[in-house]
Amino acid sequence: MPESAWKFFFYTLSWSYGIYLLFFTDYPFFYDPPSVFYDWKKGMDVPTDIAIAYLLQCSFYGHSIYATAYMDTWRKDSVVMLLHHVVTLTLIAFSYAFRYHNVGILVLFLHDVNDVQLEFTKLNVYFKHRGGVYHRLNDIISNIGCLTFSISWFWFRLYWFPLKVLYATCYSSLQSVPNIPFYFFFNALLLILTLMNIYWFLYIVLFVAKVLMGQMKEVNDVREYDV
Repeated sequence: MPESAWKFFFYTLSWSYGIYLLFFTDYPFFYDPPSVFYDWKKGMDVPTDIAIAYLLQCSFYGHSIYATAYMDTWRKDSVVMLLHHVVTLTLIAFSYAFRYHNVGILVLFLHDVNDVQLEFTKLNVYFKHRGGVYHRLNDIISNIGCLTFSISWFWFRLYWFPLKVLYATCYSSLQSVPNIPFYFFFNALLLILTLMNIYWFLYIVLFVAKVLMGQMKEVNDVREYDV
């Protein structure tokens, strides 16, 4: 529970800040993804508001590598989670260094929303049996959270992410900046991230299948060994 509470707090903070950057400032990246590469040049200044987001995310994922290995509950996907954190930290650090920060903000926004839903749902799973008493409200919230999480995972990570981010980095980047530096390096990391999103979506499909087949009577994290 403390692990999920901490992650829920962080991801809510980071996703809210992403909403602010993409919808309450002049950045057009969400509605016009190719714009992430407009006027790109080496050594360009990173806006302070985007730099703050990068500092927040870089510090979190740096800590998460240690936390996954030594602090968090060990799960069936923990090795993949470690790889995810390494890939994410590499993308954050190098995209900042090579001034691909605009697309980085879009990537983070499209991923953080699912973590908010996941940790909120897990908190309600843990809270529905406390003090030896069953709490129906937490059970209902966890069921609704599971449904919205499954839908949003597909929508944000498997639909919008390729449509907005991969399209911009694989195609639009070459139109705006021919011979853009580290083209294959960054796109390879983004494709690895996509494959991991597909891998975790299979866990979601497995969960839904178990519920439909009557093998699971209540919402639980199918990655955990003790459930």
